[in-house]
Amino acid sequence: MIKREVAGLEVLSCLSRAKKAHPTPLLFVHGSFAGAWVWDEHFLPYFAEQGYNAHALSLRGHGDSFGHEHLDAHSVHDYVDDLTTVIADLGAAPVLIGHSMGGFIVQKYLERHPVPAAVLMCSVPPQGLVAAQFSMMFQKPSMMVELNRLLGGEDVSLDVLREALFAQDIPEATLERYYRKMQQESQRAIWDMSMFNLPMVDRMHRPPLLVLGAEHDHLMPAFLVQTTAQTYGVPSKIFRGLGHGVMLEKDWLHVAETVRDWLVTQDL
Repeated sequence: MIKREVAGLEVLSCLSRAKKAHPTPLLFVHGSFAGAWVWDEHFLPYFAEQGYNAHALSLRGHGDSFGHEHLDAHSVHDYVDDLTTVIADLGAAPVLIGHSMGGFIVQKYLERHPVPAAVLMCSVPPQGLVAAQFSMMFQKPSMMVELNRLLGGEDVSLDVLREALFAQDIPEATLERYYRKMQQESQRAIWDMSMFNLPMVDRMHRPPLLVLGAEHDHLMPAFLVQTTAQTYGVPSKIFRGLGHGVMLEKDWLHVAETVRDWLVTQDL
């Protein structure tokens, strides 16, 4: 793994060792409360082994990127600017792979720019967060309270993190390591995703699109993933037995292989 800085933004990269790497790079975009590290656990090295140059950025205020001191002032527009900056540095338009909030950022980026292909993984739908918030309010009210505490910078229990992200068994030590890397999220960005800066679907470039979700996702339930797919006129795939943190689950490889197989079918 290579760690570097692009205009103050943390970028993690795993480069293919193949004699002829795929000409189209992959760029992974993390979700709320996280950073580029979520992709470095499994996905970056896996896709490098598949012949891709794989990169992940930490949006401003996340990971080792700049902007932590003004986190709540960062907007979705700012995050799209971060994505634009890193893509310009790559020198080639990448396939964008966004998880949760990262999927929302990818949709907003597509209002401005084309890409060869995109993957929305447990993504905030183009209709925003409101339906997900109401679903959690009725289905998991205690989780909603705890996540709001995390949003405000307070500590939450390991059990909350386990329930929010994982449907499969996860070693306690691994869960604790992830917990130490989790962080606050911008309240302005949350409001943007709720109602103030939703994707303008009619203005978006429409690359080949893969929409993925998880059966036991309490944050972005499967019905919202299906709504996203219907909005863009593509099928969705829901992984059985997985939670919201699909890239960190024990069976992450099923998700990665699905993305790999789909990429092979695209004319990149």
